[in-house]
Amino acid sequence: QLHLTESGGGVVQVGDSLRVSCAASGPTLRSYAMAWFRQTPGMDREFVAGITWAGGRPFYADSVKGRFTISRDNAKYTVDLQLNSLKPEDTALYYCAAALRVGDFKIPESYDYWGQGTQVTVSS
Repeated sequence: QLHLTESGGGVVQVGDSLRVSCAASGPTLRSYAMAWFRQTPGMDREFVAGITWAGGRPFYADSVKGRFTISRDNAKYTVDLQLNSLKPEDTALYYCAAALRVGDFKIPESYDYWGQGTQVTVSS
C-alpha cells in the first residue's frame, strides 16, 4: 500500500510560477510510475504530466508542454511539478498518482494510488 501527499498549491497571478510536490510513503516502496492530474468541477480528471521509474523519462499534456516540468527523486520517493507561465485555465485541484503497471498512462483508471490533491488558483 502506498500513501501520497501533495503540497505547495496556492493562489498566484497570471504568468507566475509555482511548484507542487508529492511525497510517497508506505510499508513497501516499489518501482512506481508516477503522474500528475488535475480536475475542476466542470471537467473530468485530466492528465498533466507523468514520469517513468527507469531513467525519469517525462511525458506532458500538450496544454502544459514547455511550461511545466516534472521530476522525481527515486531515493526519496518524491515527485515535483514545476508550473511556469501560469494561465487562468491552469486553475484546478492537482493530484499525484502512482501505479506499478500502466497501460494508457494518460487516463486516471491506470493508477492505483492517489493523493488528496492540492489547489492551484491562477487569477488575472
